[in-house]
Amino acid sequence: MPDQPSSRSASEANTAWHALSAADALNELDSQAEGLSDAEAEQRLVRYGRNRLQQSEGRPWWRRLLEQFNNILMMILLVAAVASLGLGHTLDAAAIVGVVVIIALIGFVQEGKAEQALDSIRNMLSPQAKVLRNGQRQTIDAEALVPGDIVMVESGDRVPADLRLIEAKRLRTEEAALTGESTPVDKQLEPVESDSELGDRTAMAYASTIVVQGTARGLVVETGTRSEIGRISEMLRGVEQLKTPLLRQIDRAGRVLAMFILGAALFTGLFGMLVHDQPLGEMFMAAVGLAVAAIPEGLPAIVTIGLALGVQAMAKRNAIIRRLPAVETLGSISTIFSDKTGTLTRNEMTAQAIWLPEGEIRIDGVGFDPEGAFHRVDHDQASEAGLDLDEQPALRHFLKVGVLCNDAELAKENGRWVIHGDPTEGALVVAAAKAGLDARELRGDHDRHDAIPFESERKYMATLHELDDEPRLLVKGAPDRLLEMCHRQRGADGDSVELDVEAWENRIHALSARGLRVLALAEKTLHAVDELADEHAEEELVLLGLVGLLDPPRDEAIRAVKQCLAAGIRPVMVTGDHAVTARAIAQQLGFAHTERALTGREVEAMSDAELEDCILEVDVFARAAPEHKLRLVKAMQARGGICAMTGDGVNDGPALKRADVGVAMGIQGTEAAKEAAEMVLADDNFATIAGAIEEGRKVYDNIRKTITFLLPTNGGQGLAIMLAVLAGTLLPVTPLQALWVNMVVAVTLGLALAFEDAEPDIMQRQPRDADAALLDMFLLWRVVFVSVLLLIGVFGMFSWILSQGGSEALARSGAVNILVTGSAAYLINSRYLINSSLSWEGVFGSRPVWIAIALVMLLQLAWTYLPFMQVIFGSAALGVDHWLMIVAASAALFLIVELEKWVLRRREQHTQPAEAS
Repeated sequence: MPDQPSSRSASEANTAWHALSAADALNELDSQAEGLSDAEAEQRLVRYGRNRLQQSEGRPWWRRLLEQFNNILMMILLVAAVASLGLGHTLDAAAIVGVVVIIALIGFVQEGKAEQALDSIRNMLSPQAKVLRNGQRQTIDAEALVPGDIVMVESGDRVPADLRLIEAKRLRTEEAALTGESTPVDKQLEPVESDSELGDRTAMAYASTIVVQGTARGLVVETGTRSEIGRISEMLRGVEQLKTPLLRQIDRAGRVLAMFILGAALFTGLFGMLVHDQPLGEMFMAAVGLAVAAIPEGLPAIVTIGLALGVQAMAKRNAIIRRLPAVETLGSISTIFSDKTGTLTRNEMTAQAIWLPEGEIRIDGVGFDPEGAFHRVDHDQASEAGLDLDEQPALRHFLKVGVLCNDAELAKENGRWVIHGDPTEGALVVAAAKAGLDARELRGDHDRHDAIPFESERKYMATLHELDDEPRLLVKGAPDRLLEMCHRQRGADGDSVELDVEAWENRIHALSARGLRVLALAEKTLHAVDELADEHAEEELVLLGLVGLLDPPRDEAIRAVKQCLAAGIRPVMVTGDHAVTARAIAQQLGFAHTERALTGREVEAMSDAELEDCILEVDVFARAAPEHKLRLVKAMQARGGICAMTGDGVNDGPALKRADVGVAMGIQGTEAAKEAAEMVLADDNFATIAGAIEEGRKVYDNIRKTITFLLPTNGGQGLAIMLAVLAGTLLPVTPLQALWVNMVVAVTLGLALAFEDAEPDIMQRQPRDADAALLDMFLLWRVVFVSVLLLIGVFGMFSWILSQGGSEALARSGAVNILVTGSAAYLINSRYLINSSLSWEGVFGSRPVWIAIALVMLLQLAWTYLPFMQVIFGSAALGVDHWLMIVAASAALFLIVELEKWVLRRREQHTQPAEAS
């Protein structure tokens, strides 16, 4: 059968099913309550296609491997290998090719799982469905469902397709993975407005969501890629992944470097031929030698190793990196788009306030841990006072009613308090436990005689108990609904008095404005009733009070938000929850801009330009659908921002993939979110992101230091060869010797800086500009300055040994060794780009630096004195006087660079006051 529909009318394709009545939806699809016949279902299966999500054609492994070579760094290495082969040095060419293959394999392995995102979403569809066919109940493969089928679902089922509900009994579905809604959604049959947000379409049950309570019968209206989960899948397929800032900068720098080196090599060869009448063959080899000397062969490997070290460090801090370049990108993040539920909040509904006729009472504690005190709030005096619960009969009675009219249970499992049942009801059980009331004991003492279960149509739950030696009806529900059902309220002495509707409405508004979800409790005495009916509960009730509930923010998230703001990183909440609740949580977390919250509907009404105008001024986006999240990320990127997007649901997938760094939750996150993300938080802790950003900044710093260290070595060699050709003199370094220096410096000294610790002020800096050049004017100056110093050392040593009567081999040995030893001295300078290294900590504070220096000197001693190395590289044994000169020149280079850093610091100190004024 085809996966895609072969035909579909325009009216069906654009139908707002949630806005149609059940009867109209049946008519629209030419169906009936008894379901379709097998023959009709077979025809529709041909027409609409199977109920499954379309999968991308995965790239074959060989193509993914070849694509690892498609960047300028690989090209530079391959050019170096070809140049070495052209010089006849097969072993050197093979060594460079080996480096290229290793780098490609690292990328291949790291990104091997990236294309599994669609598979993980596809598995979220239910494998089987209970359906009416030919008027009989059948169980069929969910892939065979078609629009017009009648499907039955019950508690625990995964909804197999998008359904327009036609019957529902106490139905509640968990839609957090699809909409971000923090609590189960009550479903009902009445149609809603056509422009309602996805989370407000209560007459619908969507594919992949979970039924947590009740039963229902629904009409299949959309299947496969046309369902809501299918739309997200298609969005994910079409999202473009952006290149990371470092890769963009290295590509740019690499192109400039490659053009400059090729131009210099061509100019040098032509100059030698035209000015000095040198043979074409010699000048060709000289040009190739210059290219080999100037190309930093080890740079790509060192960048990759630096990123890999960052991956290991982040893993120790519970941040699992799935793609290497994301390590560096984290260091340039300027905005974090974060889901609310379970990411910034604990996902543990908590009773925070109780409002009785006598006034408001605040409850300490967050989450399901039954520890916390009660405090009386005096709004006139703006003060609080502790309560003795033994002297608060009204409060104890309120809490008792909240436990009895309730089905949730509190339990301790593996040392952690958990709720079995609805988390909203669980919050009332926890509040009672804080007052010393045990739910099991209370329910054992006051048996439930009958109950009216909660349904979204009635908006309340009622239970009948023997309480205070008389039958008592207890009611819990939406405050606006209970105000309609109550005519009196509990007085201070326990008797009922006339209900003050306006006062209670003001209290409801006050609690809602704080982002609290409000419930009301009521009761009445009910004699001679064995079986409850709606009419028993819907009149003559006595209002007991209100309770305000909140999913509290994580304590560590509050600290992380403060740390992010100090580092110039802006957290932005994007949630499926209501705007009032989202704003209240954002204020508690300490977000910068909480004056207003934009809803998904407002975002949808904006043009891209309008959204880009306000994206920097709004930190809270509520009732957001997947396409809204994606637009927000694109808008921020259009304003030059580097974005991280955190999330745990399927609906976060497209934005996770489009963001510069997608961050998925490891514990509560869906597999689809994890596969779409570059980073997974093993502890689901927003605070872990701040640690990962610090690590990312350190990695970028160390890569930048490494590049600044490596390029002068190549520059010094390249300039030496160029100057020798231009002057018509002997080459101080042969191409093969240049290749040796490049490789030995890269694999020893070049790696040392990757292990440097973060500098103390790293999280007080503003995020770097992602479009700024990797080699800015300062670093270019440093590269040129040190290259010239090394050039002077190379020519000075080469010329001095020749003037002393030494051979060309001896002079070249001196030149190569001063290159390496001078680079070792400059490595100590490079630990701090501006700050002084003239201290015990600066010189001896890094063990990796001195291990690298010891290794490179051992290699140089072997290169200088071992006979087979002398034969291969044309070197000769140096004397003690040569080494003394080399050490003195290297020390001089170190001191000159420190003097340059001192001048730059003085200049910066003088310019800062002028800029401030």
